[in-house]
Amino acid sequence: MENNLTSDFERLVMEQKSTIYSVCYMFTDTRTDADDLFQEVLICLWKGFDSFRGDSNIRSWVYRVSMNTCISYKRKKRVKTVPLDLSPDVLDNNSPQGKQASMLHARISRLEPFDRAIVLLWLENLPYDEIAAITGISAKNVGVRLLRIKEKLKSL
Repeated sequence: MENNLTSDFERLVMEQKSTIYSVCYMFTDTRTDADDLFQEVLICLWKGFDSFRGDSNIRSWVYRVSMNTCISYKRKKRVKTVPLDLSPDVLDNNSPQGKQASMLHARISRLEPFDRAIVLLWLENLPYDEIAAITGISAKNVGVRLLRIKEKLKSL
């Protein structure tokens, strides 16, 4: 039974690796911090894996655990974020897309953690109802918050 649980968890991590890392990346300023946070998320996922009941789809559950872990991390750390200096292996800062991504990350990093989570999910092209399920707010509230977040990002 334990071996089956382990292989199921390994499969989950392989399938959701980019999702988990995307969330971690949005809540940190350096690749090292993102890697550390990734490990924290894996620990939290492992602790809750055998009790996952399947009330939501597995991707929503992974997002929720990842975001809750990252938000808790930010609360504990409570330091002012500095825009990420993207390394060449993540994005090419000389390309127009790399410069744009760097500017976007810098602006998003100035948002509150919950707003950052909503933006991340929206950038992942998730529908409002799935964002609502992950964050625990209504789909209508997701729309309102996104509108306010967009206005805030424009003002930055």
